[in-house]
Amino acid sequence: MQVYKAPVSDMRFALEIFGYEQVAALATFADYDFDTVEAMLEQTARFCTHEMLPLNQVGDRQKLKYDPATHEVTTPEGFKGLYQRFVAEGFAGIAGEQAYGGGGAPHVVAIGLSEMATATNKSFSMCPGLNNGLIEALSHYGTEAQKKTWLRKLLTGEWSGTMCLTEPQCGTDLGLIRTKAVPDGDTFRLTGTKTWITFGEHDLTENIVHLVLARLPDAPPGIKGISAFLVPKINLDGTRNGVFCAGLEHKMGIHASPTCVIQMEDAVGHLVGAPHKGMKAMFVMMNAARLHVGMEGVALSEIAYQTAVAFARERRQGRSLNPERNEAGQPADNILVHPDVRRQLANIKATTEGLRGLAIWTAVQIDLSHHHPDDQVRSDADDLVALLTPVMKAYGTERGFQNVSDAMQVTGGAGYTQDWPIEQYLRDVRVSMIYEGTNHVQALDLVGRKLPRGNGRAYRLFSKRIHGFCKANAENEGLAEFIKPVKAAIERLDKVTMDLAMRGMADQEEAAAVASNYLTLFGLTALAYVWGVEAKAATTREGRFFETKLKTARYYLHNVLPEAESLVAIISAGKAGMMAFDADEF
Repeated sequence: MQVYKAPVSDMRFALEIFGYEQVAALATFADYDFDTVEAMLEQTARFCTHEMLPLNQVGDRQKLKYDPATHEVTTPEGFKGLYQRFVAEGFAGIAGEQAYGGGGAPHVVAIGLSEMATATNKSFSMCPGLNNGLIEALSHYGTEAQKKTWLRKLLTGEWSGTMCLTEPQCGTDLGLIRTKAVPDGDTFRLTGTKTWITFGEHDLTENIVHLVLARLPDAPPGIKGISAFLVPKINLDGTRNGVFCAGLEHKMGIHASPTCVIQMEDAVGHLVGAPHKGMKAMFVMMNAARLHVGMEGVALSEIAYQTAVAFARERRQGRSLNPERNEAGQPADNILVHPDVRRQLANIKATTEGLRGLAIWTAVQIDLSHHHPDDQVRSDADDLVALLTPVMKAYGTERGFQNVSDAMQVTGGAGYTQDWPIEQYLRDVRVSMIYEGTNHVQALDLVGRKLPRGNGRAYRLFSKRIHGFCKANAENEGLAEFIKPVKAAIERLDKVTMDLAMRGMADQEEAAAVASNYLTLFGLTALAYVWGVEAKAATTREGRFFETKLKTARYYLHNVLPEAESLVAIISAGKAGMMAFDADEF
């Protein structure tokens, strides 16, 4: 039983209160007012619900077919037609540059598409999702000729793209890359093996373009010697390039997404950016992907939540402990009367909606950082995007996995079977904590790079915004129950951040030991701010939607946010306990 109603109303609400009017006011997006964006989200919702969702379980159970003789991969029944319809709807390059065939929509529209597509068919959504990352990299570092040749085909969806980083001997440590690139006139010849390549081979598009990290003969050691290359499956002259799928990984989830071993043998490649500067292009691609991976947690939380609620409304077990809630004429009440079922559902609802608000706020900052005419506004927005991206990726996927697990708990044994789709959602969402940089890598990025950036400029901006919000609403007695927890949360995070910075300067291992706990604390605090803003907006409006928003804000601030106190204690304890063990004691 698949249940899904796209949360367009919640997206619209978040757009209204997290600054979309600043985006709509930009000349670049003059045609994208609130009503237009809402109509686009509604169009997306219809497509995802009616076209993508029906093929979700089909893809999971039919899986993929790999032919070792031809090195080709066949996707499950219906996927090729679905991709053609996806492209026909204009979704492939929806936020790309119009000059090269893109839709020119704001990034917030792409975020909405990302959530709804992932919720309804995560495996399928990974193909256009990765394509968007390559589009970002080429937009930033491609030559004009490369944009006209490659970018246009990617934006129209005629071709798809991949990101080829990992090799058998290296994942996070890209300095260990061995793939070689040898100059050959205006092009290069690449030889090497890449692993874990999502949609590295498939039958959805006529060509697949790989963005590959490799080393030139004169490359210095480590990551300073890595260059980036475009390596197409089919060369521009129509010949077959020397890049092949050598096999598929057999995975826990995302069964309809081909995860490939890619072998390059004297493959033709085209340099992207300057020699030995490939990490710049790759980080643009990865940062674009990381926000969308965070949305995977939100997406699977949402659809699992809706499924669990539908189950709970029908499942009757026991009687309410409050006799006034006993349903007359029935031998048992539905399980929504039980406090622990409500606790689990409320946890999912509060964190999912909070993360959606955080993602939309971040997406607004992306649009401002790219298009606002004021240098300072662009700079501030860019700082916020850099700071919030690792938080959104890691906290979004950690909560996403926990939320889907809680949804399964609500459905009991039924949810553990294939009669209900939650077991697939749980398998599908687990990998989101691993790829595009593991969640601990995100935590190290936050603590080691993003917090010190510009002498703490990004964090100060983030903190100042929240303090400013609290100060502006401090005298509003009707908001006191919301503002006080938000104020306490940012003050607590300020103190922990300062303490961690001091300890980290003295001992980097000390900071690394608690980085993941710190990121979770940061995420809890960011969502406290989101709920403070949403509560303020909801108090001035009437209707069931806004009444429920206030209840959800109260629940988050008084039942979820207190998790922060235990994290402070763990962070304060530092590395001593974990580093006390000898290696052979594990």
